Amino acid sequence: MSAHKTSAWPLAQAYVALIAYASLYPFEGWRIQGIAPWAFLWSPWPRYWTGFDVLANIAGYAPLGFLLALAVLRRRADHPHASALALVGATLVSAVLAFFMEALQTFLPSRVPSNVDFGLNVAGALGGALLAAGLEWGGAIARWTRFRERWFVQDARGALVLLALWPFALLFPASVPLGLGQVLQRLESALAEWLQGTPFLEWLPGRELALQPLAPGAELLSVALGAAVPCLLAFSVMTSIGRRLALAVFIVALGIGATALSTALSWGPIHAWAWLSLPVRLGLAGGLALALVLAPLPRHAIIALVMLAVVVHLSLLNPAPASAYFAHTLQAWEQGRFIRFNGLAQWLGWLWPYAVLAYAWVRVSRGRPPA
Repeated sequence: MSAHKTSAWPLAQAYVALIAYASLYPFEGWRIQGIAPWAFLWSPWPRYWTGFDVLANIAGYAPLGFLLALAVLRRRADHPHASALALVGATLVSAVLAFFMEALQTFLPSRVPSNVDFGLNVAGALGGALLAAGLEWGGAIARWTRFRERWFVQDARGALVLLALWPFALLFPASVPLGLGQVLQRLESALAEWLQGTPFLEWLPGRELALQPLAPGAELLSVALGAAVPCLLAFSVMTSIGRRLALAVFIVALGIGATALSTALSWGPIHAWAWLSLPVRLGLAGGLALALVLAPLPRHAIIALVMLAVVVHLSLLNPAPASAYFAHTLQAWEQGRFIRFNGLAQWLGWLWPYAVLAYAWVRVSRGRPPA
């Protein structure tokens, strides 16, 4: 059996980058403190810890162990000791990463390296790897392989990776529901802050008009495109119209659930559905209807429509300012109890649509794929 082109490997690479961001945030105040980077290994156990800290350190590395083990199992499915290789390899790679993250925290005054955190990280990775090996032993991976072969074209890895990341990107608060990629206002503020005190600050173009909030119609269209883009992305690697229709319903439902979870985490469970205003409800219905109408189109036309939809979506979102409520929610995520998960969702929420745009551009530049 030949090696599979698995989506687990690029997902694992993306997750490594996110772990690095979350572990080293806020990247400020680097200095040598006269402590060996590996001294945390035999330091006394931390005096104060909570159950949340334990769960966060285990849960933070469990997906990495799972993805690394899954990548080995998929690519070395014909190896007689594939499960052992997956367990050992995934755990060792995760342990090396966890060691370097803790060691680098020695040079950050705002972070405290811990041997307990290191041990919990490795335990989480081992647990994730064991889960992947258990799924392989139970035949779940083989069933997924057969499912993927039935539902998607062979070269579907890039789109599947983006689709797998989409619900996690939605966990970071968005000013408009399903409105990923709203970065203009933040980029302007960050650039002005970086150039403060330099002559280059005068080079920044001034804004003649203030950013204007989205009108209800523009909000409706933005939500509709936010729901339609992942559906169309999935259609671009599928051939069966019936399966496209079924998956579109699932994707929109998944987006609704992820947005409700994000709202519940930010404002409390009783406010989980507060974002479902009339324009949003109409936008969700319109986005699903648009996807269903476009489902019969050939793949080369759909991938071109993905590019168009993303560009229009970003052009609607970025000229709009963040609302006061959104700014308050963002502060809770970035400075409050969600700081550990800040890096895991923030960059996904900012960059996901641009990654989709790049992926679609590469697909289009390769020429017309088979319908």
